[in-house]
Amino acid sequence: MSSHHTHDAPLVPPAAVAILGSLLLITVLIVAAVRWSGIDIRHPDAPSVRVSSLRFLDLPDGSIEVRDGLHDQRLTVVEGEAGFLRGALRVLSHDRMRRQIGPQAPFELHQRQDGRLTLIDPQTGTRLDLESFGPQHAGSFARLIQKETP
Repeated sequence: MSSHHTHDAPLVPPAAVAILGSLLLITVLIVAAVRWSGIDIRHPDAPSVRVSSLRFLDLPDGSIEVRDGLHDQRLTVVEGEAGFLRGALRVLSHDRMRRQIGPQAPFELHQRQDGRLTLIDPQTGTRLDLESFGPQHAGSFARLIQKETP
């Protein structure tokens, strides 16, 4: 018995390869044209209805103390792992460390008119659109706005 096989017909018809290749090329050209045109494809942010100035401090027991950035009053302590909150803050803090900026300046938490939340570091310009991580994660920051005194 021979294990030699011959294939007379190609696995994918050449016409299908040509069509897929053409679609890919057209897509790349359209994306390049939009990028080169300078058109801003982002939707503008809705106006902020509330901006909270917040500082975050790591405590020895692993929890995070949240302080009002303007009056330096303790708002709450986030206990437990606080995975998303800690991860978001790590991203912003790492950017500050890389630019040799200290941790003293507060972050800004913007509550938008459309309900979205944006965490911004005014020192670096870095921003995290929290709704893009899902409602549960954005909720961990929304609770901080509710605890803030007006």
